[in-house]
Amino acid sequence: MKKQQLVAVSIFLLVVVWLFMPHNAEISEGNVEAPKTVIATSEADRAPEIPGVISVRAEKISAQSYIEQIRVRGRTKAFRHVEVRAEQPGRIVGNPVTRGARVKAGDILCEIAIDNREADLQEAISRRQQAQFEYDAALDLQERGLQSDVVVSQLKAALESSKAQVSRTQLALEKTKIVAPFDGIVETRTVEIGDLLNAGTVCASVLDDSPMLLVGLVPEQNIGAVSRGAKVYGRLLSGEQVTGQVSYLARAADPISRSYRIEIEVDSKYQNLREGITVELMVDANEIVAHRIPPSALTLDDGGDIGVKVLDNKGTVHFRNVEIVGDDTNQLDSGIWITGLTGTVILITLGQEIVFPGQVIEANFDWDK
Repeated sequence: MKKQQLVAVSIFLLVVVWLFMPHNAEISEGNVEAPKTVIATSEADRAPEIPGVISVRAEKISAQSYIEQIRVRGRTKAFRHVEVRAEQPGRIVGNPVTRGARVKAGDILCEIAIDNREADLQEAISRRQQAQFEYDAALDLQERGLQSDVVVSQLKAALESSKAQVSRTQLALEKTKIVAPFDGIVETRTVEIGDLLNAGTVCASVLDDSPMLLVGLVPEQNIGAVSRGAKVYGRLLSGEQVTGQVSYLARAADPISRSYRIEIEVDSKYQNLREGITVELMVDANEIVAHRIPPSALTLDDGGDIGVKVLDNKGTVHFRNVEIVGDDTNQLDSGIWITGLTGTVILITLGQEIVFPGQVIEANFDWDK
């Protein structure tokens, strides 16, 4: 037999012998772990350094007034956005206002050639003067019994017709200047100098961004909790935050989504908002009584229901089912708002997983005084 085989056989025999040797598996009575005591301490206190003692942290939480908020997906929208159209045909003779320019109500957007409109006005004025003279003369003759009532009525009708013609020609002359209907920004310009416009052709579109609106759809189960004047907080995709108030609530639901349209007027201090930006809205709704707790205090019971563990005056642990109704996004002191608790409670905020309902904790309430 080779040397390597002899070594392998020897090692195998040693292992077999060791496996069949008796081993002392008894545990001495001195090594039995003693039961541990649980002590609840304040959030501000350090855990006591006592051997065999498990400490949990507790905090006294009082009920507070909380305004529920409804989360709505929406977008920004201009207060008004209209297309300004020509009312008289003609050729553009003045440079239109450039896109992006801010205009006031009455500023000229497009100017159409006057052509013969001024001459038509002068002719209408002359005819009105003639009709007025003939009518006055007929009245004088009528007073002396030399003119019939029929002729006087005809001359009066001719006078009124000439006055109407003057008004029409004046209006046609004024409409050669297409003006902004309100203060805003020129969003589009569809014509250039030399273009020929027909009646109804778009000259430019004007957008009124003061105030800007936030528009969203509220589900039918939540619309009853929203009212006009409610405070709204919005966060744009860029991270910018805006505030405003509900200015409009639809009475009829959208036929497809069965949701109700709401409009929010943004506060005037936000001047640089653009139309069509996606925004997340938090709309103030009902005012309720709730408790603000740290998120880490939440736990689950055996059925998987969410809740918290609290202590009574005797130090007994209890599980309470709660419902989350809101959250605070403050990174320095984050918290969530819950309902399901009443009055002031002693909440276990750290270590709730190592205690169970019905367990009596040797609690230290010196911090609670």
